[in-house]
Amino acid sequence: MVLKRKLYDRFLEWKKEGGKSALLVTGARRVGKSTLVREFGKTEYKSYVFIDFSNCSHDIKNVFLNGLYDLDRFFQLVSVLLGVELYERNSLFIFDEVQAFPLARQAIKHLVADGRFDYVETGSLISLRSNVKDIIIPSEEEVVRMYPPRFRGIRLGTWKVSTC
Repeated sequence: MVLKRKLYDRFLEWKKEGGKSALLVTGARRVGKSTLVREFGKTEYKSYVFIDFSNCSHDIKNVFLNGLYDLDRFFQLVSVLLGVELYERNSLFIFDEVQAFPLARQAIKHLVADGRFDYVETGSLISLRSNVKDIIIPSEEEVVRMYPPRFRGIRLGTWKVSTC
């Protein structure tokens, strides 16, 4: 059984809006942000690019540092480096742990304005607030908060728990 998250429906609404903003998914650590956005990319798009800024190569970071002046080249480099074919208006870029590389978050303004692809960013609340002093926060972000899953209708009292 797959756990359905309410936030997925909000992602679908955002996608219907057609790339007018990036989606910034915030919340506590380990609530499933990365898992949910990856599932969204895999299910709702022809392809998706997943960049985990807490663990990505220097080559990818250099594309952000040096390649944003020419977006055609930027997309080409990302596609080659990550081995993902991009489809205009049918590919999703996921910037996971975006607080680890604030310049990627700042780039959202230009990437959204370009209009070729959709963008979702994830980050934990505390880290996002502390890593923004040297960047321009993009107004093209729509922030949604993710909470831990709630289980309603489960009768926990019927389970036997043994302690050691």
